[in-house]
Amino acid sequence: MSDSSRRIRMRAAGLLTGTALLAATAACGSGAADSTGGSAGGRPEVTAALYPLQWLAERVGGGDVAVVGLTEPGVEPHDLELTPAQVAGLEKTSLVAYVKGVQPAVDEAVEQHAADRGFDAATLVTTLAAGEGHAEEGHGEEGHAEEGHAEEGHGDEHGHEVSYDPHLWLDPSRFATVATRLGEKLAAADPAHAAGYRERAAKTAADLTALDGELTRGLANCASRSIVTGHEAFGYLADRYRLQQVGISVDPDAEPSPARLAEVAEVAKREKVTTIFTETLVSPKVAEVLAQEVGATTAVLDPIESRPAEGDYLSAMRRNLATLKTALSCS
Repeated sequence: MSDSSRRIRMRAAGLLTGTALLAATAACGSGAADSTGGSAGGRPEVTAALYPLQWLAERVGGGDVAVVGLTEPGVEPHDLELTPAQVAGLEKTSLVAYVKGVQPAVDEAVEQHAADRGFDAATLVTTLAAGEGHAEEGHGEEGHAEEGHAEEGHGDEHGHEVSYDPHLWLDPSRFATVATRLGEKLAAADPAHAAGYRERAAKTAADLTALDGELTRGLANCASRSIVTGHEAFGYLADRYRLQQVGISVDPDAEPSPARLAEVAEVAKREKVTTIFTETLVSPKVAEVLAQEVGATTAVLDPIESRPAEGDYLSAMRRNLATLKTALSCS
């Protein structure tokens, strides 16, 4: 074992001890016999299990829906546990939108209480295999809807029964597709306001496409293309903008092995990495040890799993772009 590996092992041992857009997008047709699910003031209610989808629902739904978030700001969404009242609320919704594989409690509740009303964002885009930088075979547009998410017994990096990386919102081009499809779903469920849903969905998709262009241009010419991250949440960002993600851990809650830390340290030195990225909801201690070991600094790269302290999804992605440009010496 190298001295570097031994030092990291010793220091690590000392430190490491919905979405559900759960939604009543009610069928607000013209007849008195039309039934609605949960609603607020006569409006369809959209309950988002994860912040990015809450942002999307607010943008696309506008004033025609009431949006409720399941995950409070600052709470690690992977660890979300639903209350009995939240689970019971699923029985009254007419649309449940979520990303299967992010929140096991939501996945289970949808399967048991709203399987016929699910709107899984991961079925709408080409997904990436968990921990890998390539698209999963057979999963193009609508791929999951036809073929299923994963074989039983295969879990992703968070132990969920999916074989793909669920962090799809970190690629704005994929997220634009979800915005368009959400507009179509809301328009079909609430025809009286269909034009508004479609117009706002188109505007949101255009904003996401513009953001994608900013990221493409900003990360086109960089001295380095390797990003060392606290955990492997940035596969879609890396895949879209030709970066190489090296995750310290595959699970934000798991303790990386000393061997893995030593391996990442060797990669960081070989690639002359100058910045080790930490996250907003994960302890930075391991990343700080690694940074000190390889002579690097640390900076926050936000996986946007929770509402940002300032701004929204778009501004958080632009902060990520600025952070990456500095860390990778992009011109």
